[in-house]
Amino acid sequence: MKDYVDEEKPEEKVEEKGSKFEQECVRQIQQEYKLAYDYILPKRQEWLRRLKLYNNQTRDKDKVGDPILFTVFQTVFASLYDDKLAVEFEGNEEGDQETADNLTALAEHDYRVMEKAQIDYDWDWNTCFFGRALVLLSEFDREKMAPMPEVIDPLMWLRDPDAVSVNGDVRGRGGMRFGGREILLTKYEMEENPDFYNLDKLQKAKAIDDLSDEVKQGRRQAQGTQNVVNEEEALEDSSYQYTLLEWFTHKDGKKVIVTLANDRSTIVRYQEIKGEKFPIIDRALFPMAHDWDGVSIPDLIEDKQRARAKMINLGLDAAIAELHPMYLYNKRKIRNKSDLDFAFNKAVGVDGDVSGAYQPMQKVNSLSSNVQNVLNILDTAAQKAVAAPEIAQGVSPTNERTLGENQMIAASRSARMSVAAALFGISEAKFWNQWYWLYKKYFNEEIDEKVIRIRGTLASSWRTLKRDNIIAMVDPDVFVQSTRTGEAKRAREFREFSTFAQIAMQDPAANRRYILRRLGRIARLKSEEMDFIFPPTPDEILAHDENSLLEDNKFVPVNPEDDDIIHMEVHQKTNVTPAVLAHIHAHKMMMIYKKNNPQLFPEQQMLQQQKQQEELQFAGQFQPGEESTPVDSPTMM
Repeated sequence: MKDYVDEEKPEEKVEEKGSKFEQECVRQIQQEYKLAYDYILPKRQEWLRRLKLYNNQTRDKDKVGDPILFTVFQTVFASLYDDKLAVEFEGNEEGDQETADNLTALAEHDYRVMEKAQIDYDWDWNTCFFGRALVLLSEFDREKMAPMPEVIDPLMWLRDPDAVSVNGDVRGRGGMRFGGREILLTKYEMEENPDFYNLDKLQKAKAIDDLSDEVKQGRRQAQGTQNVVNEEEALEDSSYQYTLLEWFTHKDGKKVIVTLANDRSTIVRYQEIKGEKFPIIDRALFPMAHDWDGVSIPDLIEDKQRARAKMINLGLDAAIAELHPMYLYNKRKIRNKSDLDFAFNKAVGVDGDVSGAYQPMQKVNSLSSNVQNVLNILDTAAQKAVAAPEIAQGVSPTNERTLGENQMIAASRSARMSVAAALFGISEAKFWNQWYWLYKKYFNEEIDEKVIRIRGTLASSWRTLKRDNIIAMVDPDVFVQSTRTGEAKRAREFREFSTFAQIAMQDPAANRRYILRRLGRIARLKSEEMDFIFPPTPDEILAHDENSLLEDNKFVPVNPEDDDIIHMEVHQKTNVTPAVLAHIHAHKMMMIYKKNNPQLFPEQQMLQQQKQQEELQFAGQFQPGEESTPVDSPTMM
């Protein structure tokens, strides 16, 4: 296992600078820790209270809780989590596209190895509940040969109060100066990691402001379970979990990771971070400019849940009062109060006329109608705040609406959700950039190789990747797109290009093969699927072979029998060299020569006429304005 840090032995780096340096480092971190702890303390206490609201288990047992926070949260969370973000790499230099395709396939493979689905669940949940969430991506597992991400618990995270985000903007401004968390590790786990040292100095002492115990007790209270006294000290050394502080900070102008033990007094790990950024990716839901926290779902819904719970319980009390009202009775007529106790087939004697002896107490009761009005107002406000209408929650709308109105609501909600999905896409792109960086740093050129499974058109295949197959000369770009947004965009693009294709097919000079392949690319057909549908022609095969020579800037003569259009199309996909430009120009000159001297190329003239007749016949199947789709025209699946 390797980390996103300097490979030199950490104890040697610290010992070189002496114990004075170590003391300075500890003192600096303790000062930063106190500043961060005092700043986060009220936030953490508020978050723990909101967990109780979300779980709704700590209410009085004779009261009714309202689950609006849970309902709205799950509606938004489910929409964002279900909308998987698709990642695709694209080369930045000619000839790197194959490497980019390998990276895309490798990312799909590592999605399973890294258990990214579970990582995304925890990451998205934290983002929706706390407003911003973090993932640490610094380890490269040598056994699994893949990076290993870890979701950071927001309740355990302490940070620079002035930070806007982890690494700031493109110039690094607004990035955190320091931040960290408590982690629990056994001595065995530390011994397995060569980056740790000073393990003989470990003590079982717990800190007074132990974050781990505070968060554990807070989560137990949210679950409605009893607090448990921590008896960790009674465990043997092999099972005892030491409380460590993992701290990210700056020292001597460099970013470093320092791990402290023994109540933040002993350094057990010190490493310089490679690169210009902390290996932490942050994700925000409703961010505000120049602010770390932004807005979370509980920020918007908490007050409405409390108010709804009060109104519901008041309404419940009013309903019970209707069933069990208070009564007035005439003491002169009913002298024994116990006669009023309920019993079946009971007769109560009164002195005088029975009228007016016993009757319900009259009271003003306007609560019932007001309760429903207030509940509706609060519910509507919550739905508007996060675009979670009743229909999106899986329940029938209270107000009857037409199909058109429901469609407009759904479209507007999709527009609001697409903003959050786009923000998630920004953090997802940063995640895969860091993922690529770890491969670039730790995937050795001569030693390492990785076998991945590729889902093919007919069957799965296995591909062996080495460093040259996944590391490009220039780092590739990462494109992340929401699945729903991508599908809608692709359907629109396919529809628009299909309309254009119907018109273009009527032109005898149109490149029918290119138009169909373009439609296939819009429909996201894989390269091998395209090759099955449109097998390479002899001219394409020959042109690809010529590209290998032209890339080396070698002269390749133009054959008069070549299909110049196909050759130029293939040659334009290769790296540009003087030989490529000269060869393409020669094809253009050959086309002009063939046009001016058709008698010298009778066979090609005959083939060209036959091709034009076939294209005209095919184009006749496309009639603009027809609602039906031709039999052999491509359609979206």
